[in-house]
This record gives sequence, structure tokens and C-alpha cells, in this order.
Amino acid sequence: MKGLIDKQVVQPDQLIVADPRTKRGQELAAKYGVHYTANNIEAAEKAHILVFSIKPQALGEVLPEARRGAHNCELILSIMAGVRIETVANGVANASVVRAMPNTPAQIGQGITVWTATKEVMEPQLAQARTLLGTFGDEIYVDAENYLDMATALSGSGPAYIFMFMEALIDAGVHMGFSRRDAQQLVLQTIKGSVAYAEQSGLHPAELRNQVTSPGGTTAEALYHLEKGGFRTVISRAVWSAFQRSVALGGGKPVRDLNGDHSS
Repeated sequence: MKGLIDKQVVQPDQLIVADPRTKRGQELAAKYGVHYTANNIEAAEKAHILVFSIKPQALGEVLPEARRGAHNCELILSIMAGVRIETVANGVANASVVRAMPNTPAQIGQGITVWTATKEVMEPQLAQARTLLGTFGDEIYVDAENYLDMATALSGSGPAYIFMFMEALIDAGVHMGFSRRDAQQLVLQTIKGSVAYAEQSGLHPAELRNQVTSPGGTTAEALYHLEKGGFRTVISRAVWSAFQRSVALGGGKPVRDLNGDHSS
């Protein structure tokens, strides 16, 4: 909502929010100037574009209510992790569905969203979806839905991996003797600057890492212990496990794990 309003894609009074928690709904209405209702049927009946921004576990309760009005919507946009397009389309009796996976930095317009659409979504609605998702940050259109499960694991859950890495670095700084405030500033700016440098240089991450790593130096020593501790393997397995979980949430078939075996 913030991105849509800040970039003047829509006016606040064009948005209606449905939330069962009255206090939360009233807070959103007061903060952004949008309309609020606790009634999903009312929201769906008034919507031209209906956005499902709920936990997958709540879908069974919300879909039957939304169905009352959703079949008349121009576009259905789902940002629910793991939920298949077919499930949403059948649930609301409307085949014009876009499925997207944004991430947390979308809240400040610095996110990235992977999305796809059914063949029933016409070009004007595709343009609407691209504009809407563009308020989150960058967007990537893909032509196969399985990429959404991959994006969920890599970029959707990705900020949590970064935040944990940041936390570990800050704790290491405090352990050495920095104040927590100074350690946090050092880590945040190091990560921010590294990302900006990587974008500007256009070099492969391995080349950038080599620039910082002198033979027999402090960085080489640190990287040795990261490799010895299985840093790359842990990251890879974590992302793969998140991918499997996304597939499972959508009721999909088992996928092969990193060793080529089927997951349960």
C-alpha cells in the first residue's frame, strides 16, 4: 500500500483493506487513508484487482468468502508462499490470476519480485500487475510457475538469511570488544557498501572476494574457517530445504534433493 500510494499509482481512497483484526485494520486506515472492512465478501465485491496477502494456512477460510465477489474482478494477485495458481483460480472461480513472490525490502521500495500469470490474464492486466509490483522494487517475469517456489526459497526467504548473517557478525564484533552500536554500524555499512560495489563493478563474486583476500592474510584465514565449517554447503542446503517447503505448501510432488534422492 505504501508503495502504491507514495508513487501515486492509486489514490488511498481507491484501496480497501480486509482484516479480521479490527485494531490492525483501523491502524492501516488511519496511517494510509484507505478504506477498511472486516468482511472479506465486501472487499472482494468492491475490488477490481483483488490481492491475497495472507498466510497459506488461512486460505481455506478466506477463499469461500472471497469467491462471492472475486469472479467479477479484472485480476487476482496472489503473494501467498507455495499456493498454486490453480488452487486460487478454482477457489475464486476466476482464471485471471497473477502469482508473485516479493520480499521484505519491498516495504521500502528496494525489494525484488518474481511473478507469472495465467494465459487468461490479458495485456492490460499484465501491465497493471507490472506497475503494481514495480512499486515494490525490481520485478522479474517468468513463464513457468515452478520458478515461484525457487524464488520463495532464494529471494523471498533470503532477507532472513542476510539478517542472521548480520546478527552473527555483530555478535562477533561485540565479542571482540566493540560496543553493539558500533559493531552494528560497521556491519550494516560493510554489507551496504559491498552490495553497491558489486553492482557497480559487474564482476563475479569470486573475483571480488579474491580482491580482498591476500595470501596468508587475515581474510584468507577467516575464509578457510568458513569453508571448513561448510558455509557454502549449509547455505545451499538451507535454500534447498526452503524450496522443498514451498513445494509442499502447494501440495506439489516431491523434488529431488541435493544428493538426487526424492524428498519426503
